[in-house]
Amino acid sequence: MIQYIDSHCHITCDRLYGRVEEILQNCRQNHVSQLLVVCCKREEFDRAWQLKQQYDFIKIAYGFYPCDTYELTEQDYEDLENLCKQNKIDVIGEIGLDYHYEDTVKEIQQQAFIRQIQLAVKYQLPFSVHMRDATLDGMTLIKKYAETPFVLHCFSGSIETAMEAIRLGGYISFAGPLTFKNARNLPAVAQSVPVERILTETDSPYLTPVPFRGKENEPMYVRYTFEKICECRNTDPAILSEQIKENYQNFIQMNDTILNK
Repeated sequence: MIQYIDSHCHITCDRLYGRVEEILQNCRQNHVSQLLVVCCKREEFDRAWQLKQQYDFIKIAYGFYPCDTYELTEQDYEDLENLCKQNKIDVIGEIGLDYHYEDTVKEIQQQAFIRQIQLAVKYQLPFSVHMRDATLDGMTLIKKYAETPFVLHCFSGSIETAMEAIRLGGYISFAGPLTFKNARNLPAVAQSVPVERILTETDSPYLTPVPFRGKENEPMYVRYTFEKICECRNTDPAILSEQIKENYQNFIQMNDTILNK
């Protein structure tokens, strides 16, 4: 039986949490065996922590989304560090840089990204990266500060960026955009990156894959991104499923912490 993994979903955000039990039931019925629940607010983390006590297939990522970094206080950073100390976080994220909006303050985002990468180093945790319209700065900071595995989530960049990330110890996670008609170079990236560095995700409730584009996304739809990767690589689904399972465990457990800088 082919199993699917959603390595990045926001099921404790306000849009999805009201029907979270239904979403988890859909996971079971559609063979989604592992979830990394990504939390961008403390309330989302608290919800995820309660779910993790009930379901052994849930891991938690928590960090400060780049566009939310402008109002952070020292207490926020202390709170995040305390959760790391208490071993309540499996992954720091999603963290990174987002230069998409006109009111972006790059320096604040960069300092927040650096501080959270440093937390990942201090507490030996992997981290999940959001990087939009900021590839050069993002990769520069990763190269300078990262010492633990990371994933470029919802990857939409070039083959060159993907290969550089992999050289630094990163994973490449594909989401719904891989299935879109305007995916451009993404199928070539999915075909080219080493299979042992591929992860799958939904980024739900966003970016629902074809054929459900336009509906609210949830983890059970990760299979459509997985199937597109199989198509791009001309790969046996059973083999790829086992490989992604192994990749996910290696990422979470940090089985490959040496970065090739």
